Amino acid sequence: MYSGSIVAVVTPMTEAGEVDFAAWEGLLEWHLAEGTDGIVVCGTTGESPTVTLEEAVELTRRASRQLNGQIPVIAGGGTNDTARSIERSRLLAEAGADAVLVVTPYYNKPTQEGLLRHFTALADESSVPVILYNVPGRTGVDLLPETVGRLAAHPRIVAIKEAVASLERIATLRQICREDIDILSGDDPTAAEAMLLGAVGVISVTANVAPRAMSVLCDAALRGDLVGVREIDARLQILHSAMFVESNPIPAKWALWNAGRIQSGIRLPLTPLTAAGQQTVRQAMAAAGVV
Repeated sequence: MYSGSIVAVVTPMTEAGEVDFAAWEGLLEWHLAEGTDGIVVCGTTGESPTVTLEEAVELTRRASRQLNGQIPVIAGGGTNDTARSIERSRLLAEAGADAVLVVTPYYNKPTQEGLLRHFTALADESSVPVILYNVPGRTGVDLLPETVGRLAAHPRIVAIKEAVASLERIATLRQICREDIDILSGDDPTAAEAMLLGAVGVISVTANVAPRAMSVLCDAALRGDLVGVREIDARLQILHSAMFVESNPIPAKWALWNAGRIQSGIRLPLTPLTAAGQQTVRQAMAAAGVV
């Protein structure tokens, strides 16, 4: 249902920190032209912690209207409060989201039983498909494969974005979940190998900067074209690393600003990319053939 190169798209902002809706429309058109298979609105890369719910709803509404079913719109519906996540997901679905991406509750660190109940409650109430999102490096809690296997039985839970950078984790998920839900990599450096092991795509940071290359990489991986995968992935590895030389989405936003696609706005507590970081990203873009 959701596969290929799905971009966790940045939220463009003016220098004053306001959402730049004109640049938003430009980014969406560019991703369509470059072969991106779906977009995630207001995920971590979209600065979800500081984008207001009203802004997230408006970004989703505009994306849904502009893309008009050509590629899916997936909206970040997760918080660390179950009731608030249900309400947020409802509003995003009403705004036109085709699915919601729901991160594990952060900071309060629920048990596996708490995670099971949290996602079940949200899926019970959701009017659109739910994609689980596991990123323990940010949230402090790991949604274990055995729990994912139990959640996979829910008819509205259709996929998981797995950001644990472990091919063993991908293989374990595939073994436990079988065909009940799809696996999407949440880790660009290992995404190609993950797809060769059974993942159906990637929710990507790098696709913000190199959407065509990520689209071609995913096509090759899903076709089992090992030669194509190795060639493209080797070229992109330095760019994958550069996108995290400072906290995501700082490098991606700078790269897009440098390319003239967005203004330089970013919201505190995130700060603009340092001079050293700029040099790293610039060199990585050149090495990857990204203009």
